[in-house]
Amino acid sequence: MKTDERPVASPCVNVCALDEQDICIGCQRTVQEITRWARMDNDERRAVIKLCHERAVAAGLVIG
Repeated sequence: MKTDERPVASPCVNVCALDEQDICIGCQRTVQEITRWARMDNDERRAVIKLCHERAVAAGLVIG
C-alpha cells in the first residue's frame, strides 16, 4: 500500500443482519471479512468489495 493512499472505506450501510450463509444483508460481507476489515490493507479491502459486489449480483440485489 502506498503511504499517501487513503484507506478504502468500509462498505457498511448500517443494515447489519446476517442471512442463512452468515453474509451481512446490508454490505454483503462475511463475518470474517467484517471482523478483519480494520486490519486489512487496501488491496485486501478492494478484493473484499469486489466479492461483495459479486455476491450482490448473484443474489439479484444489483445488476452486474
